[in-house]
Amino acid sequence: MSARDRIIINPDDFLETENGRVWTAERNEAAWAWSYAALEQALSRSPRPERLILVCGIQGSGKTSWIASQPVCQATVYFDAALPGIRHRARVIVIAKRAGIPIEAVWIDTPVAMALDRNARRPADQIVPAAAILSVARQFEPPSLAEGFARILIHKSG
Repeated sequence: MSARDRIIINPDDFLETENGRVWTAERNEAAWAWSYAALEQALSRSPRPERLILVCGIQGSGKTSWIASQPVCQATVYFDAALPGIRHRARVIVIAKRAGIPIEAVWIDTPVAMALDRNARRPADQIVPAAAILSVARQFEPPSLAEGFARILIHKSG
């Protein structure tokens, strides 16, 4: 099994074009709709996944890198997005619960300065405005079991 066999849903992937990532409010809204649809499809496939791992944290925290470091397992589906608040994570949790798939959270807890530095080193079309990262950092609510997660892992980055 190779890393290409890993099932990862990331709304940013739906912003990609042949000329790189293009962000507009309309494209972003569509990317989230496609992500939720892809999640529903991934959780209903056969054989059914054993778990969904929601990987959250501010932009540039290392979510995608953390997922890449995990052993490849087709029984696991990853949802890779900032999802700073309870309200932002709720729809993913509802989709998992409706599918009968346990959901775990991994919070990539990274200092803002480090995330900003990592973000600045991204390809130009993938750089997130610093104001957006700071906004997400201010809004961030650590995931909790009360939201419906079966387990929570906090990964300190940096």
